[in-house]
Amino acid sequence: MAKNDGPRINEEITGRTCRLIDADGGQLGLFGVNDALKRAREHGMDLVEIAPNAEPPVCKILDYSKFRYEQDRKAKAARKNQVKIEVKEMKFRPKIDVGDYETKKGHVLRFLKKGARVKITIMFRGREMAHPEQG
Repeated sequence: MAKNDGPRINEEITGRTCRLIDADGGQLGLFGVNDALKRAREHGMDLVEIAPNAEPPVCKILDYSKFRYEQDRKAKAARKNQVKIEVKEMKFRPKIDVGDYETKKGHVLRFLKKGARVKITIMFRGREMAHPEQG
C-alpha cells in the first residue's frame, strides 16, 4: 500500500519500466523496475520515483532517508524566508485632541514607511454611539 506523504520508493513503484538515474546524477537508461530495484539494492540504496508523470517514469538510486532530510530542510528554509505581512492597528476616538491626533498620525506614517499595513479603527463609546454622524 502506497504512502501519500511523499514519492513512491522500492516496491511501491507500480510501473513496468523506468528511466534510471544513478546516485551521482548520471543517466543509466531504460530499465525494468525489478532490474532497477536490484541495482539499487546492490549499492545499498533505495529506488525513488522522482517524476511519476513522465513517460516512462523517472527513478533515481539514492539513500531515501538522506533525500527526505534534504527535502524537509529545503521546505523549512522556504517557510523561514517567506515575507510575513505585519498589520499594525491604531485606534482613534471621535473627540481626539489635536496633539494626540498628531502623535498617532506620526506613528501611522512611521509604520507605513517600515512597510507594515495599518488598520485604523474609530472607537465610539457610550453616548457617542447614539450620534455617529458627529464623529
